[in-house]
Amino acid sequence: MRVILYCRVSTEKEAQVTSLNRQKAELMAMADENGLEVIDCIEEQASGYEIEREGVFEFLEYFSSGEADALLVQDETRLGRGNTKIALFHQLNRLNTKVYSLSNKGELQLSESDSMVLQIVGIVEEYQRKIHNMKIKRGMRKAVEQGYDPSSNLSNQHSAPGRERIEFPIEEVVRLRKNNLTFKDIAATLRGLGYDVSKATVHRRYKEYLSLEIDE
Repeated sequence: MRVILYCRVSTEKEAQVTSLNRQKAELMAMADENGLEVIDCIEEQASGYEIEREGVFEFLEYFSSGEADALLVQDETRLGRGNTKIALFHQLNRLNTKVYSLSNKGELQLSESDSMVLQIVGIVEEYQRKIHNMKIKRGMRKAVEQGYDPSSNLSNQHSAPGRERIEFPIEEVVRLRKNNLTFKDIAATLRGLGYDVSKATVHRRYKEYLSLEIDE
C-alpha cells in the first residue's frame, strides 16, 4: 500500500517543532512495521482550524491522481479540528482514501457524532448530485430536440478500424477537477451529457492533457 505521512503542529515554538520531528519518526516507524510504501512525508506548521493549508492540497492531489492509497497521521487532530476536520474526512471519503492513525493503531475511528455528521453530509451531497445530473439530462434532451447531435463531437469516427477513441470536452473535465469533483463524479456527469466514458478513461485523458500543458 502506498501511503502519505502527514505531520502538523500549530506554531513555530521549539516544543512544537520537536513534536513535528517526533510525529514524522513515529509515522515512519509505523509504515515500516506494516510494510507500507511511503510516497511522501508532508510536514507543516498551521492551525488545525484552517483548511487552506498547502499540505492539505498536496496530499489531496496525491489521492486525486491515484498516486497514493492511504493517509497516515498521529491522531485525528493532526488532520484538522472542528468543521475543517469533518470537511477533510468527507473529501477523503469521496476519494476512497483510508486514514490510519498511531492513536488507533490502525484505521482511524471517528466519534459517533462525527460519523453521523459525515453520513448526513454524504446524503445531502448525493441528492445534490442527482439534481445536478437531472438538470444536465434535461438540458441535453432539449438541445437534441432542437437539433444538437452529440456524435458530431467524435472527430475520429471515420478513422481506421480498431477501438474507437471516445472524444469528450476535456475543458469540462478540467473545470470540474478545479471544483474538486472526483474522476468518478466527472465520468457520471459526462455520461449525463451523452458521453459514454469510464472513470479510468477520464483519468487517463486528464493526465494526457496535463502532460501536454507541461510540454507547451
